[in-house]
Amino acid sequence: MKILRNTILLAFFCLLVMQLNAQETWQSNLVKLNTNGSLSYTPDKEGNIIPDFSRVGYHHGDKNIPDYPITMMLQPLIAGDCTPIIQEAINKVSSMQADDTGHRGTILLKSGEYKMEGSLYIKTSGIIIRGEGDGTEETRLISLSKDQKALINIQGEGKITEVEGSRVKITDKFVPVGTHSFTVASSKNLKVGDRIIVFRPGTAAWIEAIRMNQIVERQGTKQWQAEEYNLRFERVITAIKGNLITIDNPIVMQLDEKFGGGEIYKYTYDGRISEIGIENLYLESRYMGEQDEEHSWIGVEFNHAENCWVRDVTARYFAYACVSIEAGAKNITVRECKSYEAKSIPTGGRRYSFNNWGQQNLFMNCVSTQARHDYVTGARVCGPNVFYNCVARQSLSDIGPHHRWAVGTLYDNITTDNQINVQDRGHMGSGHGWAGVTQVLWNCKARIVAVQSPWVSGSNYCIGLQGEKTPGHFRDRPDGIWEGHNKAGLIPVSLYLAQLKARQANK
Repeated sequence: MKILRNTILLAFFCLLVMQLNAQETWQSNLVKLNTNGSLSYTPDKEGNIIPDFSRVGYHHGDKNIPDYPITMMLQPLIAGDCTPIIQEAINKVSSMQADDTGHRGTILLKSGEYKMEGSLYIKTSGIIIRGEGDGTEETRLISLSKDQKALINIQGEGKITEVEGSRVKITDKFVPVGTHSFTVASSKNLKVGDRIIVFRPGTAAWIEAIRMNQIVERQGTKQWQAEEYNLRFERVITAIKGNLITIDNPIVMQLDEKFGGGEIYKYTYDGRISEIGIENLYLESRYMGEQDEEHSWIGVEFNHAENCWVRDVTARYFAYACVSIEAGAKNITVRECKSYEAKSIPTGGRRYSFNNWGQQNLFMNCVSTQARHDYVTGARVCGPNVFYNCVARQSLSDIGPHHRWAVGTLYDNITTDNQINVQDRGHMGSGHGWAGVTQVLWNCKARIVAVQSPWVSGSNYCIGLQGEKTPGHFRDRPDGIWEGHNKAGLIPVSLYLAQLKARQANK
């Protein structure tokens, strides 16, 4: 019997290999994988290419998430609120001296149930909170709070602050998407390693061209205002040759002279914290009913932070998100996390399982159920950002840029039983309008998908989609760039992984 079983298994695997080998593969005309592992990009008539999305997440993916030894260990209280004892441990580690890597200490929460009446706050760099697993019988933080807050808050402070006298005009009349270099009026006060903002101004001419001053109104609709669309992309100078500047991450939105062009300036961000990790935890928000709103809103929230991570965290019953990354957070990695069974009214501003407003962030290998917008970006989000190899089940609405012009997002191998949409959302919400540009769907699976491109400032892409194509909310908007609709065998299978591998091979 054992020999027969092994023979059947061997035959099955042989058949599987034959099927895989027989499967016809194909490549995009826009990005091709070469035999040596490098990638070739085909520009459009303006010189735009699909950008390199590989410099996202913790230290741009160039460092592994560290595994530090335990500094302090806690056991759950048999009864009572565990918030004070965990916060006291955080405060104690916060006062410790950081080592050369920026690490202060790792707090281990032993398995068991930690009842939480309040929220935890991390306001200092170099702190890790680690459990012994994210299962329901492992390290469990149970929020009993009735406040609409995050259970774990990673909160620095400050903002992007321009260095006085450092602003320089970009002199190229047009800078295409995907480039890492451009010319400035003068580079004499710049050096390699400078942190700069690539500033793309909002102008009345651009608002007119993109028709976001003509949104068909309903009660509460707001037309777009130019000054609200000044975009600030965080970058680092990697090379200078004369007045030609090269930066680490690519341009992800065209800089066009007729819409104000662009500028750069050096900046500081005093108060931003880093090297913080949340890992191996089960988080739960207790609730009173399916549409209860008086309970914890978010599992883990980041703001004013960089080079941090969340991994192997399960969140259940939160009203808003497992992980929410706010506008002041960058280079955050969220991986192997799960958001289950959100409890709230299923309407606006709720059930955004993995939510991103920041820059250069990576969500990978995540799972979401019963959300409205499982993998989503907010307004005026400056990329690149990546969602890779994530699944949504029992989804109530759509995945994608949610409103008001997210720039430079890769949705790579996203699978949902509902929708992925990149479109003009018109007067949805309070006037969402065009949801974004340089939005790339790569090898995704969905029930229905709409991908449209705005009238100006770039394109959106849908490559290798498995699912039904729909015209979207407005049928007269320009179509996005589609390739290989319902055609299996796209190579590379993952654009993000291929770009990361190609870049690291050239280091």
